[in-house]
Amino acid sequence: MTVAQIQVDQRVIGIDSRRFASVEKALVELITNSDDSYSRLEKAAGHVTGKILVGYERHHAGAALSVSDQAEGMSFEQAGRILSYGGAHSPLARGEGTGRGYFGRGLKQAIFGLGHGWIETIQDGRFTRIDIFRGENGGYFYDDDGADRRAFPADYARLGIPDGGNGTRVTIVVDNPHATITQHATLLQLLADNIYLRDVLDRRQVELVHGHPGAADHGSDGIRFQEPPSTTLVGPDAPGSFSVDGAEYPFTVTLKRAQGVELTLKGDERTAGLVVESGMAVLDCQMFEYENQVGTEYLFGTVRCPALTDMLGRGKAIISDEREGLNTKDPFVAAFSRAVSRMIAQAVQAEKEKLTHLERATTSGRTAEMIEHLLQHMSEAAVLDLGLETTPAVRNGDGSQPPETPPPAALRFTTPFYYRPPAHPFHVALLLDPSQLPQGETLAFELDLPASIRLDPLPAPLPVGTLGETLRLEWTARGERAGDHGAITARAGDYWALCEVVIADHASRRSADQPPHHSIAAAGTQPAPRRQIHRPSRDHGVDLFAGYDFRNLHNSADRAVYSQEERKVLINTAAPTVQLYVDGRGRFRDSARLLLAELFLDVISDELARLRVEQHGHAGNLEAFRNAKRAIIGRYGSEVHRTFLG
Repeated sequence: MTVAQIQVDQRVIGIDSRRFASVEKALVELITNSDDSYSRLEKAAGHVTGKILVGYERHHAGAALSVSDQAEGMSFEQAGRILSYGGAHSPLARGEGTGRGYFGRGLKQAIFGLGHGWIETIQDGRFTRIDIFRGENGGYFYDDDGADRRAFPADYARLGIPDGGNGTRVTIVVDNPHATITQHATLLQLLADNIYLRDVLDRRQVELVHGHPGAADHGSDGIRFQEPPSTTLVGPDAPGSFSVDGAEYPFTVTLKRAQGVELTLKGDERTAGLVVESGMAVLDCQMFEYENQVGTEYLFGTVRCPALTDMLGRGKAIISDEREGLNTKDPFVAAFSRAVSRMIAQAVQAEKEKLTHLERATTSGRTAEMIEHLLQHMSEAAVLDLGLETTPAVRNGDGSQPPETPPPAALRFTTPFYYRPPAHPFHVALLLDPSQLPQGETLAFELDLPASIRLDPLPAPLPVGTLGETLRLEWTARGERAGDHGAITARAGDYWALCEVVIADHASRRSADQPPHHSIAAAGTQPAPRRQIHRPSRDHGVDLFAGYDFRNLHNSADRAVYSQEERKVLINTAAPTVQLYVDGRGRFRDSARLLLAELFLDVISDELARLRVEQHGHAGNLEAFRNAKRAIIGRYGSEVHRTFLG
């Protein structure tokens, strides 16, 4: 067994990994890697199946994802080389690629950004596995077992590779508490619409697996981009060109107008705008000089320019530093942008003259009896789904924010997602700050575990007043059967934390959350005080929506507001619209269900959007707030309506 540290400046890989703390971004990187491998086989006149299988095992606080292909596979030496870090090691720099990828960083970013993982690959009958993980000191490590071995029939079957064939599977365990655990159906749509997969989905057989092998619901869905019904305005593939330093560079444009459907205007799942392709790579999606202008909301299409990838291979900075699209400050890109804009100018102007902007409204009915359930559900969604920090801010006596480091989380498991192999004991630890917990309450535990997953000793309720300076409670866990999973919840008053335990074959025994063996402490004991290094985390929280109240706010403008101090939704009985539906006892009539649905959805989405933009460093950005609120309404609107419908 060979365990070694990846030789790279930790600050660099840390910054890069944060960019990839997304299930979708990681899968895009792995899928395009498989596509590149198939393309090299095609270039060498080899036979390819073109099959790329995406696995996604979703849980509340974590997930396991994988991407498998039947392409080249890798030798033991090749697999080791891909752990080298930086642009000098990328296919593009070696003249082997077409400019796609993350300059030799993408695979490692995808793994470290989400948690830990491993590579399994077969080439010419030899099997190689490399585990990639972070050590307890935060370093970046890999374990390659010291050598490859003969590939057995079970290896071919597990990886979905025909006997005697080659191929690779990369598996990632998502235990980063800041990563969003996407719904399966949502992920299918996100991948289908992702601009960076637009060309891959046309030429490869990409499928997303659902369910578990042997189960009734096991199967797969093909991932395909569905172009909306449209009419062609420019093209198809209308030729154009631009000149830089006396050289002429060709490109083609296809511009269409969607008919009868709304297009997505932002993000990697954008369906409006011109997808910029070069060789086999998608580099951007935008409307060039008409970006964000009225008249482009229903326009989409493709621009193909082979010269962009050529310039990238020569070291030209045609891509932004963040790898988020074309670098418009580069002279080559600027000339390209002007030429494309001239070709689409007439079509955009025509759209401006006839386009009417339509406002959309949300309508549904609800029942008042489900309000408490709704508030608890949305409080949990704020932490578990959106990764928001809901603990109230600590302030100075004058109301200002204190300059010191924020206090640690009141309750937090060392990881929200324990993904472990069978028959292998591991530690589950709860970190706590008793000074923040409400006195007089009890720290209670709820175990939702099958009999095959044992926790020793069983957690016992503890009065908060008896915790003293206890900062850590720890148990030994062991699962006997692969496929079993469960959850552990800790709650004290409004504070709560949750972690999931999943037992899986081939799970790595190496993870950063394992404490030293000498630090084991059981629930109900008083271990020696230890100061922990805390970070905000999705697996802890305080109920963001603690209740609601009917109250006269002494103004007629606000129908309902959120009180941050009380963590309540306040329904303003002074608002004329509200008064129509409140009887003399302050109760809403049955006919008010539609209004209640509207009020609660508006207030809840408002507060979640505010926290969301602050979390991403965009506080005060009105456009960012509006986009966040629109996304939250789209994500939770139907759930809120169903709650009121009972």
